[in-house]
Amino acid sequence: MAPTIRSPFRRTLALMASAAILAHAGMNGVAYAQAAPQTITPGVTTPAPATPETTAPAPTPPAAAAPETAAPAPRQAAPIQAVVPNSGPASVADLAEGLLDAVVNISTSQNVKDDEGAGPAPRAPDGSPFQEFFNDFFNKQQGNKGGNHNVSSLGSGFVIDPAGYIVTNNHVIEGADDIEINFANGSKLKAKLIGTDTKTDLSVLKVEPKTPLKSVKFGDSSTMRIGDWVMAIGNPFGFGGSVTVGIISGRGRNINAGPYDNFIQTDAAINKGNSGGPLFNMKGEVIGINTAIISPSGGSIGIGFSVPSELASGVVDQLREYGETRRGWLGVRIQPVTDDIADSLGLDTAKGALVAGVIKGGPVDDGSIKAGDVILKFDGKTVSEMRDLPRVVAESTVGKEVDVVVLRDGKEQTVKVKLGRLEDSDQAAASDDSGPDGSQDDGVITPDPSENNDMDQPDTGDQVQPAPGTPDQHKGQVSPDAATPKNVLGLSLSLLSAETRKAFGIAESVDGVVVTEVTPGSASAEKGLKPGDVIVEVAQEFMKSPDAVAAKVQALKQEGRRNAQLMIASANGDLRFVAVPME
Repeated sequence: MAPTIRSPFRRTLALMASAAILAHAGMNGVAYAQAAPQTITPGVTTPAPATPETTAPAPTPPAAAAPETAAPAPRQAAPIQAVVPNSGPASVADLAEGLLDAVVNISTSQNVKDDEGAGPAPRAPDGSPFQEFFNDFFNKQQGNKGGNHNVSSLGSGFVIDPAGYIVTNNHVIEGADDIEINFANGSKLKAKLIGTDTKTDLSVLKVEPKTPLKSVKFGDSSTMRIGDWVMAIGNPFGFGGSVTVGIISGRGRNINAGPYDNFIQTDAAINKGNSGGPLFNMKGEVIGINTAIISPSGGSIGIGFSVPSELASGVVDQLREYGETRRGWLGVRIQPVTDDIADSLGLDTAKGALVAGVIKGGPVDDGSIKAGDVILKFDGKTVSEMRDLPRVVAESTVGKEVDVVVLRDGKEQTVKVKLGRLEDSDQAAASDDSGPDGSQDDGVITPDPSENNDMDQPDTGDQVQPAPGTPDQHKGQVSPDAATPKNVLGLSLSLLSAETRKAFGIAESVDGVVVTEVTPGSASAEKGLKPGDVIVEVAQEFMKSPDAVAAKVQALKQEGRRNAQLMIASANGDLRFVAVPME
């Protein structure tokens, strides 16, 4: 009978010992999770851990207790975790409080005749999403017909000098008869315009305060990265002192608002009335000037654009000192380097700015830079694409000697250039900023488009000279073969004569080989060539006759080239480069 009685007793004792061990282990686990004071979140009260004195020691199980006789261990409950409430991102209240007084509201009034409309808005590239959604943020409204009337607008600005200098957008105050500055403390002062720059949409105003004003400083926008936090303060829809926070969503944005587009994109809410207001980094430095948004409704959808301080600060300094901008001038017409053009020039990738023409009397009219060169670097700065060049030239000091790296005849060369000054005349500001083929010319080409007809003629000094006895079209000596129209690359070509000049309206200053017909569906037609265009050069070699064009194209094919680079002159002499596939 003993075995019968002893076996249940041993099993009972084993069960009690196992339960005590598990209870002790569970207590120790909870106490450990709650023990270290440095891990407790501030402001969160945690339960006090169990004290060792109140915990009974676990009995040691008898050695005779066999594992197979022990009951399965009960499932251990997970320790209860303290719930930490989410307090949200760090507050920017302290930062905003120290900046609000330096941000001002700007109200303007203008007497407008009934036949006067609003100023021009930035253009959106055809076929892009900007075309549908890019609204006019110039804060001007078309006047009601029927007589003269006052037009009022509201914008934002910020004080950069305690003496009363204020920065805003040009479109906020453009054409205003009266400018009034409203400060955060409720005071108001009349402002006068010190200087304005339409190409960057920036203006500097001046008020005469009785006491020094609270001001802010420019920071370095070039150090900002995508994802960095930024804060905008302004006057959206007339609600002064509004603060919004977001991040930098993109850099180097081109919205076709001007020749020096290099906008910061942010999702910090920017609305009408924010124009001219500052975009701050988290140090309280101005790294952008809020200028435009994209919106189908006029309200913020999280796509706003700011002029970066790296561009704005230099312009503001010049406006304060001179009342105008003084930009460098290179005196060339440029166009993009496409993949086809890059292939025709032997470039591994499409990069740089292709020189389509040199302005007569300009800084590089001495031959240091020639049509057909590709500018790869300017004053140590890489020119990744065409639109980089106007900006870096414009930001350079007038009269400065700079090194320019160009690709010429398949080789990189470094040339010295002394910059001239781009005169921002009214005619230049009102003119179209795009050259042929969409090229942009501000800061690079002459500001007077009427000088297109005065561009330097094709420079034949470095070209292959005709051998003795070779017919010269300029002297009227033309061989029968040269006079015969040729069909090359889907183009019917003919010599320039008095008849062809008259038929196509070609200026006397234009020389080369005239295109009389273009085969529909050909590669040349797809590249936009048309009758009346004049082929001036093929692969940087001046063309005198249709035979010369045919021979040069054949030579390029034998060299294994896939594209022929053509310099094309329009009837009035505007130049552009076109790479035509030869397959």
